Amino acid sequence: MAVLRILHYPDKRLHRVAKLVRHIDRRIRKLVADMAETMYLASGVGLAATQVNIHERVIVVDVSNTHNALRVFINPDIIWLSKARTVNEEGCLSLPGIYEGVERANQICVQALNEHGEKFKLECEGFLAICIQHEIDHLFGKVFIEHLSLLKQMQLKTKMKKSD
Repeated sequence: MAVLRILHYPDKRLHRVAKLVRHIDRRIRKLVADMAETMYLASGVGLAATQVNIHERVIVVDVSNTHNALRVFINPDIIWLSKARTVNEEGCLSLPGIYEGVERANQICVQALNEHGEKFKLECEGFLAICIQHEIDHLFGKVFIEHLSLLKQMQLKTKMKKSD
């Protein structure tokens, strides 16, 4: 396994749309393992391949306190969102130290493949649902602050450029 370099906002590569994974092979399983190691080392709860400059539809998530409940989503697709929404504070490994309130669906149903190529559906709510929505946004080139007002986005972009 290897620790991967996480891209930091406003890096333009974070806005690339990821491509579907056509074959789940040794390379994809290694990517999943490397992404998990990178996420855990960075004390994150989710990581999208886009964030490590690999533009394929792969995310890893572990919202457990013990970091032993890794979930892998390859080619994830949200097939249902609840109408009920809440604002929760989010952070991102690509925007270290930035936390802002983002409105998202309370519950979702996501369909994906696991690292063995098996198709599954997962209905979830709360923090797990928020994390999955956040990471899937990355696959479509969207960073969480893009859910905020344009003024707030500009302020955060300026702050991130100054910290580089």
